[in-house]
Amino acid sequence: MKKIEIHKQSFFLHPSGGVFWEATQTWLLADVHLGKVAHFRKNGIAVPREAEGAFYQKITSLLDLKPPKRILFLGDLFHSFQNNEWHLFEAWIQKQEAQLVLVEGNHDVIPSWKFKQLGIKVVEQLCEGPFCFSHFPSEQTTHFVFCGHLHPGVKMKGKAKQTLNLPCFMHSPHQFILPAFGGFTGLHLVKPSSRDQIYITTGKEVIELPRNQS
Repeated sequence: MKKIEIHKQSFFLHPSGGVFWEATQTWLLADVHLGKVAHFRKNGIAVPREAEGAFYQKITSLLDLKPPKRILFLGDLFHSFQNNEWHLFEAWIQKQEAQLVLVEGNHDVIPSWKFKQLGIKVVEQLCEGPFCFSHFPSEQTTHFVFCGHLHPGVKMKGKAKQTLNLPCFMHSPHQFILPAFGGFTGLHLVKPSSRDQIYITTGKEVIELPRNQS
């Protein structure tokens, strides 16, 4: 994991796209999009059913690595209305000891009371100390914002003119955008300025790019 400091607090960037906030023992996850595989299959898109379990494999490795007191989902936890994957999610929730918080995103169309019934706290935005946690990027400067929504990625160019699009963390002066934690989410290629720091993730490691080189 890649360790960075923001406002004198330590955050660990994991290759999966998760961020661990050490001071509060909180995992931050953005754009999980649970149910998207089932949604695709329902609409005739042949996605392997095994892909439904990818989230649980990924998050188990995170929780084993750094057991949290809290898991904070930065929006778009579910991709659509309830489908078969909701039952997998319910079973997973019952095994969790950490506090679970959902910051609502634009895809979170399942009524909030259904999440609350599972013991998940649902908020529009969460602010603690110098930080605010939101789904959408924000230009505000009163707090440093952690968010998702964009599914940021960058195009990497090789010496033989080959290219590869990779998800990334995007660290701006007042904002930190997480890559999508879920699968089958796509990428939005970003164009960082000289004030932005990009950390690409290959799925196995997090690599800090030189500024203006992404």
